[in-house]
Amino acid sequence: MKKGRELLISMFLSAIDAVHPKNLIPASVKIEKSLIQVENHKFPIPEKFYVFGSGKASVEMAKAIEKIALERIEEGLVVCNYTEKLKKIEVIEGSHPIPDEKSLYAGDILYKKMSSLYKNDFFIYLLSGGSSALIEKLIPPITLEDLRKLTELLLKHSVPIDEINIIRKHISLIKGGRLGRATKAKGIVLVISDVIGDDLFTIGSAPLYYDKSTYKDAYNILKKYDLLEKVPETVKEVIEKGLKGEIPDTPKEENPNIKHFIIGNNFKALKQAKKIAEENGYKSHIMTSQMKGEAREVAKVIVSIGKEIIKTENPFKKPVCLLFGGETTVTVKGNGKGGRNQELCLSALNEIKDTESIYLLSGGTDGIDGNSDAAGAVVDKTSYEKALKKGLSIDKYLENNDSYHFFKETDDLIFTGYTGTNVMDITILLVEDR
Repeated sequence: MKKGRELLISMFLSAIDAVHPKNLIPASVKIEKSLIQVENHKFPIPEKFYVFGSGKASVEMAKAIEKIALERIEEGLVVCNYTEKLKKIEVIEGSHPIPDEKSLYAGDILYKKMSSLYKNDFFIYLLSGGSSALIEKLIPPITLEDLRKLTELLLKHSVPIDEINIIRKHISLIKGGRLGRATKAKGIVLVISDVIGDDLFTIGSAPLYYDKSTYKDAYNILKKYDLLEKVPETVKEVIEKGLKGEIPDTPKEENPNIKHFIIGNNFKALKQAKKIAEENGYKSHIMTSQMKGEAREVAKVIVSIGKEIIKTENPFKKPVCLLFGGETTVTVKGNGKGGRNQELCLSALNEIKDTESIYLLSGGTDGIDGNSDAAGAVVDKTSYEKALKKGLSIDKYLENNDSYHFFKETDDLIFTGYTGTNVMDITILLVEDR
């Protein structure tokens, strides 16, 4: 039976494996001669079909599709943040997290291929997080430089991300369901969700779904932040043309020819982690898959629950495992290295200190946390003891947002490499019975 750190790492790796495309695709998709079945839905398909996709998990998703249907694929194209040679599906590299010329090229090729399909064609689209930056096709005369200036301006004025996305959707020929309207073919979209609540309007900026916002909303957002006269002239021109109806708005209804299926998400990963904990004798509870907030503040709450379990009568009988999923944020004030998971762990360690029985892990399921090469970190009282011996100040490292170098000193970083999937983050709290 595993305990402590060994159990935490085992749970984390098993959770990632459960939402890897190599397991999700064959579990979700069955292809027969004239039918494709996804979950309980069946669709008639021709002898040959097309495969498209975009996102950080698209290459691994494409590999999994080739494994179960190589002979049936007519042609394919996916856009990822790296390239790899597959058997039938072409891989084009886009840029992430900031779109560049590669993203425009990838978006243009994808748009042309999908818009050239005929009514009787069928496609599978593989969608995962990162698509918003990896593929882009701007409404003329907007240029990449205009997009960059717009983004900088919106961020400088602290415009919330939901409102930024409304503006982005209304200057793009791909986002907000427009890519889906560019094709006559029928198809299905297999989705690995990287957003809280699995919101199809948000995942990858909804290239094949639809959009509730309008040009009027985009105009009002710019007006609200007094940006109408500050945005690039081309952006203002497109939004004003949209207001006048000279440019069609984003689709307001789901495309009847295209059906979306969420095949992987954070909750599925948490369920697998829970299973591993219970197999090792721990009562296990999924607390939420919608965790959000400032990483260091979330950490304080989680550790406070652990301390409560140790000291008082409560519904959680030790040994116990509590699971949290979602995506926290970090307000960067320093110039250190790390990410939200490492910062959460460092803040947690400041609360754990020399407390016995509490173990905590937090990691990104994509294997890359912030600007580092680590997935996250794992901490307990031994981490604190090592820090004391080395004279490391948790507060100073937190102040500089430098959790990576702290945990490098204490040997608490988790390295998985890029995992080929992404369903946000997993945070696990173990309270041992001692």
